[in-house]
Amino acid sequence: MPATSPAHHQRRRRRTNRLLATVAGVLTVGALAAAALPGSATAGENHGNKGKARDHGRYQDVQLLSFNDLHGNLEPPSGSSGRVTELQHDGTTKTVDAGGVEYLATHLREAREGNRYSITAAGGDMVGASPLLSGLFHDEPTIEALNKLDLDVTSVGNHEFDEGAAELGRLQNGGCHPTEGCYTDKEFKGADFPYLAANVLDEKTGKPVLKPYWVWKKQGVKVGFIGVTLEGTPDIVSAEGVKGLTFKDEVETIDKYAKELQRRGVKSIVALIHEGGFPASSAYNYDCDSPGAGDGISGPIADIAKNITPQVDALVTGHTHNAYACTIPDPAGKPRTVTSAASFGRLYTDTTLTYDRATGDIARTAVKSANHVVTRDVPKAPDMTRLIDKWNTLAAPIGNRPIGYISGDIVRDGTESPLGDLIADAQLAYGRTLDAETDLALMNPGGIRASLTHAAGGAEGDGVVTFAEAFTVQPFANTVNLQDFTGAQVIQALKEQVSGPNEAAPKILQISGGLTYTLDLTKTGADRVVTDSIKLNGSAIDPTATYRVATNSFLAGGGDGFPTLGQGTNDLVGEDDLAALEQYLTANSTPTSPIAPPKADRITIVR
Repeated sequence: MPATSPAHHQRRRRRTNRLLATVAGVLTVGALAAAALPGSATAGENHGNKGKARDHGRYQDVQLLSFNDLHGNLEPPSGSSGRVTELQHDGTTKTVDAGGVEYLATHLREAREGNRYSITAAGGDMVGASPLLSGLFHDEPTIEALNKLDLDVTSVGNHEFDEGAAELGRLQNGGCHPTEGCYTDKEFKGADFPYLAANVLDEKTGKPVLKPYWVWKKQGVKVGFIGVTLEGTPDIVSAEGVKGLTFKDEVETIDKYAKELQRRGVKSIVALIHEGGFPASSAYNYDCDSPGAGDGISGPIADIAKNITPQVDALVTGHTHNAYACTIPDPAGKPRTVTSAASFGRLYTDTTLTYDRATGDIARTAVKSANHVVTRDVPKAPDMTRLIDKWNTLAAPIGNRPIGYISGDIVRDGTESPLGDLIADAQLAYGRTLDAETDLALMNPGGIRASLTHAAGGAEGDGVVTFAEAFTVQPFANTVNLQDFTGAQVIQALKEQVSGPNEAAPKILQISGGLTYTLDLTKTGADRVVTDSIKLNGSAIDPTATYRVATNSFLAGGGDGFPTLGQGTNDLVGEDDLAALEQYLTANSTPTSPIAPPKADRITIVR
């Protein structure tokens, strides 16, 4: 792709966002399902390794290598995102630099050596919320990298739906982008591996939009894989991304297809589930099955694992970006392996499944599993280096462009974060360029994917914010939307941070300057937001007055458990939120007068 000007790139991105919806109407979800669903007794199986079985012993060890939540991180992630916590023999911990597909490829290839029966699987979110190197090109670079990693199969995750089912179908089946065209002189060929979406149905046909399962076969050994994403995907993806789709219960779906695989003679089954849990320790090598480790894993995956049919032999999970290799009893009380390899390609899991040729099933008592660090002390895989160099050459003219200056790290950490304040202020300022009467802005914390660091990440110099760095912070291409709300609705939206679906795990909105309130964490539910404390520019919010509010399009669709924010009126849709951040940084900073980290003092927190 020839180098383009920044303005041209922004215009292209706006066209892309508008036209994707049109494309989705042409390439319907039903058509995608018709093209991808198994249509014969052999559909959804891998026959590449099929061969006549010779004189084998009864038991055959099958190596299952797995990872999850790569999110297009082809280069080593920076900061804390590029480290893992390791538990030492003396009980202390240390951090280890990890990640980068050049190293991941080397580790996986070394792990496969001497293992003729080896499968590589993933637990979803391979793409989406990606750094500029991949996200700028609609994650084609990541799919190319996964092909080179010899990934055999993956479930979809919620982020696979960021740009809708039609774009997911293109990533699977290939073809140049419908509006951006081809980025290189070769047409994008798509994924060599199947994406599985057993619980994602076309609302019109009631059928899965992609294959529900896939079977690996070699020398008489058969292992089936069922792939699902979390049922709550519509709550964390933009409304446009999941338009026309229904997301079904994970357990019911897996049980359904486990029975189908059993009917087809496949008794060894692995579920790839893009939902996860929370281990008792952040250390990747924590032994959660050891005496005194408690329940091992808490959170959604624990309940799911306890209810999935015993016919399923192992669960590869993700979504929470945590690391664990534990067992959870199945409904029959039999221990079953449940794994997750953190995120961003920092870990991979090596699981040994002992296949019983006499029964065709996995001998569960022999299952072994452990997470391994993708350390950076091994040789880089040359083919991955070439891939990264190719795409970096295309991205550099856009990514290296300075867009602002900061005097220190502006981090996304905390209930209210300095970077959250900055982004909310940027959206308020942008909103006022569209409508001078805009009163406030609200930003969801999950939409902030990285901190802005003062130290130079490349040749730009300390304190310089490049377009690539800003892209990493806000990679979703959400638009900035203006809507009218009553004061009562504003109050209700703030209470939804800590009530309803957000009660157990609050999602504290980042707020623009002038809006203040008290968050009393000693209370429960909606009462944690102290109503009488909510003020705008020093005056109490009037429940009967109308306020003009800027949010991103994800929140404007009621995402992240904020249904009230989906009820605004007098909508006005602006440019993408990254453009708003860029304009704010450019307008408010210079090399000699950089932006200082905001104080993050708009919310008074009582603990």
